Amino acid sequence: MTLPLYQIDAFTDRPFAGNPAAVVPLDSWIDVARMQAIASENNLSETAFLVPSSAPDSDFDIRWFTPTDEASLCGHATLASAFVLFAERGWQTDVIRFSSASGMLAARRRDDGMIMLDFPARAGRQMPVPDGLEAAIGMPVREFHKAVMNMAVLDDEAAVRRARPDLDYIRHLEGDGLILTGAGADCDCASRYFAPHCGIDEDPVTGAAHCTIIPYWAARLGTASLHARQVSARGGELWCRLAGDRVLISGHAVLYMTAEIREE
Repeated sequence: MTLPLYQIDAFTDRPFAGNPAAVVPLDSWIDVARMQAIASENNLSETAFLVPSSAPDSDFDIRWFTPTDEASLCGHATLASAFVLFAERGWQTDVIRFSSASGMLAARRRDDGMIMLDFPARAGRQMPVPDGLEAAIGMPVREFHKAVMNMAVLDDEAAVRRARPDLDYIRHLEGDGLILTGAGADCDCASRYFAPHCGIDEDPVTGAAHCTIIPYWAARLGTASLHARQVSARGGELWCRLAGDRVLISGHAVLYMTAEIREE
């Protein structure tokens, strides 16, 4: 038995940048243990699996796996999945609807070549800065917000880039990892994201983190439309808009590799 596999670089318009994701289109669901084993073997931050949906308001059901766990939401692997369907699998309409653990999601093909994701906003609540956080990242923390992910607001992009987080400290934070964000040097906001609790020391570009980043910066800057940059080593660009309780996240994607998974 063989399964198709695509590796896509998401939130970039060139290979070897952005965030690599694996996409495995299926005719029907396979065992969860097999999906987890495939994701572990791929050893990318996320592997997406999708099957045609039987629901009238959805085109595909989608699930995401890190090397160690199933995720509840993933932006770059959803962008990668939409790219595969549009560019490699012959999807004809401009919108793809996904049913997921985080509700209904959508991906729209734009005229400029980008794909726009429609995701739920996850605005954080401002909380006291946790004990030890500033020492753990080596930077002053101006604000701390908690949503599904934790978010620390630093002075600026330079501080975000200079931070050298203690991954063991982050691993023991309550919640899904830690976003670091600051005002961008030549964009609206910059960020990095660390998730050692699920096998990802630093994620190159994190669409789901922008479900929390964008509501914060939209309120602070007084604009609904923002150009965001994730300043990891690989880096990525995201063009975002806050639309009520949704965040619209646009980016490019490129094909890196096609392959087959062979199973006995």
